[in-house]
Amino acid sequence: MPKELWQLLGLYLLAVNLTAFLLMGVDKGRARKGQWRISEKGLFLPALLGGAPGGTLGMRVFHHKTRHWYFRWGFPLLAALQIGLTVWSMFT
Repeated sequence: MPKELWQLLGLYLLAVNLTAFLLMGVDKGRARKGQWRISEKGLFLPALLGGAPGGTLGMRVFHHKTRHWYFRWGFPLLAALQIGLTVWSMFT
């Protein structure tokens, strides 16, 4: 794969992981204040689009959604798959 494509992929993954991380923090802050919340679909979408490592980190840092099994197990599983796929694609 050309270097430019790797750079673009890296920027995309950085952006989607940062978005997933920040969404967890924003939703936790809103939950504490009793404000309008981000839907669970809205939290899962960036994770499904490559941001599961960031979402998992956000879940741990902000202690958010850790009681829901589909977040507790789903985000780390997606993160492992995404990291594995990324590493595999780098060496093939």
